[in-house]
Amino acid sequence: MTRSRANPLLLALNNASLVLFLAVLAVFGVLSPRFLTVPNLTNVLVQSASTAIVAVGMTFVLLTAGVDLSVGAIMFVAAAVAGKMVLGGAPLWLALVIILLIGLAFGAINAFFITRLRIIAFIVTLATLYLGRGFALWFTETRAMNLPPSFLAIGTERWLGVPLPILLLAAVVALAHVVLTRTPFGRQLYALGQDVEAARKAGIKTGRRLAAVYVISGFCAALGGILALAQLGAVSPTFGTNKEFAAIAAAVLGGTSLFGGRGSVFPGTVLGALLIQSVENGLVILDADPYLYPLITSGIIFIAVLTDSVRSALLAKLGRRRIRVEEMG
Repeated sequence: MTRSRANPLLLALNNASLVLFLAVLAVFGVLSPRFLTVPNLTNVLVQSASTAIVAVGMTFVLLTAGVDLSVGAIMFVAAAVAGKMVLGGAPLWLALVIILLIGLAFGAINAFFITRLRIIAFIVTLATLYLGRGFALWFTETRAMNLPPSFLAIGTERWLGVPLPILLLAAVVALAHVVLTRTPFGRQLYALGQDVEAARKAGIKTGRRLAAVYVISGFCAALGGILALAQLGAVSPTFGTNKEFAAIAAAVLGGTSLFGGRGSVFPGTVLGALLIQSVENGLVILDADPYLYPLITSGIIFIAVLTDSVRSALLAKLGRRRIRVEEMG
């Protein structure tokens, strides 16, 4: 493959999420006039807020070539504890603070085992996934808890006519985007993901940076759990299940590499989350068979991973060619 042909292919791969998103809008818009209405598109944005926030935290982790499989369990544990507190008469603000603290605590636990004991992230977060879900199932006795209307108000509240979930998503995305693109911390994460040894030799405190991304991921998982809980109005034994895969898919669909060192929160991860939610929303509007949902979602994840693999291989090939050209020059 010549370089002139590779560049257009690379451009297409880098914009795969945008192409897929526009295709989804077009297909469902043709199949159902309701899909492209303003109320429904607003609903898609609101419903995607939880996944997008969790995916923002996941993006930080993926940029370092790591992974956090515990985000769904963090959501479940935090929701279970907060639900018990609220139903027991505790003030809502205290329950929300506890949710965020649980997210930070889980992130710190993951960070400790990964950075201090040097256990690979996949194993650590897989363990905390099972630990968290097991604890939450024991704590709730596998019974659903219906939350009071005060909790549901979080999901329906509007400020200046804009739904609160959208405002929270915008705030998280804006802050994450600035951190990744305008701060030394963000630039160091990209360097760490591209070559951890080179980053260490350059004086970057790689252990601290790795620890920070897992704490950030835990916090985002807890915040996303608050929105999901406010929209559902209940804590069920399946709360947060498979949220980690949706978050990874959203980030990778948005252009974040599973191999680290490349990706963005905006528009990348946000666009990936909107794509996943748009597909689910379109299937609901079309009254599709619910058993098709996981099949289609798995197909989206497969496309995301395949796109990332092809893109990474192409970038590596182009990089080798540039080195040869420089050597010949």
